[in-house]
Amino acid sequence: MRYLISLFFLLTAPAAFACGADSNCPVGDRHYRIVMPEGHDGSTPVGALIWSHGYKGSAAGVMRNNGLRRMVSDAGLALIAAQGVNGTWDLPYGPRTFDSTGAAEFAYFDAVIADATAHHHIDPDRIIASGFSAGGMMVWNLACSHPERFAGFIPISGTFWLKPPETCASPVQSIVHIHGDRDRTVPLTGRPIGETKQGEVQEALALYQTFGGFGDARAAQTDTLACENRANPTGDVLEFCLFEGGHSFSTRHLAYGIQRLKDAGQI
Repeated sequence: MRYLISLFFLLTAPAAFACGADSNCPVGDRHYRIVMPEGHDGSTPVGALIWSHGYKGSAAGVMRNNGLRRMVSDAGLALIAAQGVNGTWDLPYGPRTFDSTGAAEFAYFDAVIADATAHHHIDPDRIIASGFSAGGMMVWNLACSHPERFAGFIPISGTFWLKPPETCASPVQSIVHIHGDRDRTVPLTGRPIGETKQGEVQEALALYQTFGGFGDARAAQTDTLACENRANPTGDVLEFCLFEGGHSFSTRHLAYGIQRLKDAGQI
């Protein structure tokens, strides 16, 4: 009888402890959360958007954003919510992480991708990264220093701390940067924070324009975004889009970024 009870729990454990939108998916001493697009039957792999939360945010909080979940699902993507340690990201030149190389975070994102592709039917060639505020800072660091696991990037209202790296790592990827034109929390020209400062958005864009061989800007306009679009000979895009307002996030703006990556053939 004891053997049968033990066998029952072994057979049912994966279902009982399955992770998802409402429970953590452990990776080492950290975790993430995931939700598949509505109607996904598991027959084919799907692309995914890995979202990095803002300062003091959480993966659980991201999953409570029904508008974000619905928009990502409508785009045909899984939503993966990454989790910073104590709600923060370990980034170079940060106020408490000035001497960091970002290596701990890069290893964490590698672990998340490996786990998600192994257990949740995620297509490893169609994973993009996005995030807001401090999460946008995380995305820029991934794009420049650890791009090989991603198909594109959408940083929103965040850039490098202090300054960009001297150069970026290959391969070149598409980036759509979105920012409020009157953002006072993460201003376009940066601001001092303790002994460091937030970087200037234009410095990050200029670095990546040179690194990726992106050409002259072409103006584009949507109902809420004024964009400068650049492309390189291999079809990657580098876009800088402003909306009227401050430090805020809109699923419409993220949807635009996703669509631009789709138009560029990234996902």
